[in-house]
Amino acid sequence: MFGYLQNLFQALDIHSMLGAILRVVAVLLCLTVHETCHGLAAYVLGDPTAKSRHRLSLNPLRHIDWLGLAMMFFVGFGWAKAVPVDPRYFKKPKEGMALTALAGPVSNFLLAVIALSGSKVIYLYASYSVWMELLFNFLLYTVAPLSIGLGLFNLLPIPPLDGSKVLGAVLPDGLYFMLMRYERYGMFLLIALSYFGITSHLISGAIQSVYAGLVNFFFY
Repeated sequence: MFGYLQNLFQALDIHSMLGAILRVVAVLLCLTVHETCHGLAAYVLGDPTAKSRHRLSLNPLRHIDWLGLAMMFFVGFGWAKAVPVDPRYFKKPKEGMALTALAGPVSNFLLAVIALSGSKVIYLYASYSVWMELLFNFLLYTVAPLSIGLGLFNLLPIPPLDGSKVLGAVLPDGLYFMLMRYERYGMFLLIALSYFGITSHLISGAIQSVYAGLVNFFFY
């Protein structure tokens, strides 16, 4: 029995399993920061809804939508639980919604910068160890590109993505409310676009360019 278990353990691709686990951790981190910052922005602008529903939290379990998480791995894009926002609390509802929406992608870009800064510190000052190498690779090759990708994807002006609410701030009221009226159907459009590879085609080049530019800034 022991020999069987030993052979089974040796047959497992531990490296691939560890990579998958770290990717899950990175996705949860990026989504949690993104959603928490939506709630924080709304709270600063006067809306207590997210706070009252305990969404100003870095606990990923408060933000996970399990279907959205599965979609992220199997389809190529996914989502978390939308942070509840009540624009009636904002002095200027359209502008308030735009700033609240923009806080998510901006937080992802800042997270990418923090991850790259951490990898730079490890590169310059940390003594070599397997754990330091693992952390370095995690920050540089997993957290940073995933966070950039999530930020850029959410800036697409397709409801219910954040970009549609940012766009709404500059639209006339009639067009804005029409855009929001069809928000519920945007998810089906996104699934279709993702299925045909259109969304990845739209932003893959942008992700690579932003990531490469930041890596060059920090390491060259």
